Amino acid sequence: MSEEETDTPGADVPHQAAAPDENGAGTESGPGASGPGAEALRVEGISKRFGPVTALRDINLHVRAGEVLGLLGDNGAGKSTLIKIITGFHRPDSGRIVLGGEEVSLRSVAHARSLGVETVYQDLALVDELPVYLNFFLNKELTAGPFLRHGAMRRRAVDALAEVGINIPSVSAEVRALSGGQRQAIAVARAVNTAAKVLLLDEPLAAMGAREGGQILRLIDRLRQRGDLAIILIAHNYSQVMDVCDRVNLLQHGEITFDRPTAETSVAELLELVHAEYRMA
Repeated sequence: MSEEETDTPGADVPHQAAAPDENGAGTESGPGASGPGAEALRVEGISKRFGPVTALRDINLHVRAGEVLGLLGDNGAGKSTLIKIITGFHRPDSGRIVLGGEEVSLRSVAHARSLGVETVYQDLALVDELPVYLNFFLNKELTAGPFLRHGAMRRRAVDALAEVGINIPSVSAEVRALSGGQRQAIAVARAVNTAAKVLLLDEPLAAMGAREGGQILRLIDRLRQRGDLAIILIAHNYSQVMDVCDRVNLLQHGEITFDRPTAETSVAELLELVHAEYRMA
């Protein structure tokens, strides 16, 4: 059931920012401060086995608010398992997770999200047949009794997209009419509009051309400049990681084998480390 609200005619125009949740539902009070430079996430000694297979071995990783950490690794290196542990989907066999300076035991994906951990996966979880604003509020629609607050959702979507510098023709446009870069940007904006403190981007540049990839890299840079969000960029493209990330970790066979600021390394050095692994295999 829906109830249309009066909107100003014409193009989508940003409005004054609204409160985090117009339905009154709040985000669970999360751990610690998340100001610029504060450590947002730390994992210490994380290990995970699946039967006889060791997927992760003694993983140590950290990222600060206002920092973009690049996580590089080939298929099978353990990236997906690590993401699932940080997002509460898997529980580690050993080690600990610290969010905002406080150790947490993540019970589920919903629990991790309530503490400010958001993830944008490759499939984006967008519904092509729905307009942008309804995708933005998918499964968390604003309501007034039994009615959907379409006008409020449109305005909130316009404001959120404008805040991170995303331009689309209209939030009433169906998602299927948008480019791959625009879809990715909408998924990212939706994630950071939830009081996110840690954002994981799973291969956001996969299958994108140079122009669209550049748009997403600029979006990541704008999010970094906000200073209140820690970003982990999972990728295969070494050059793109070097372009946008402050620091890079290399994950090989379930272990972090390299951790260095991007200013102190190069694509050539990273490739040599990977090639050396294959020569030793």
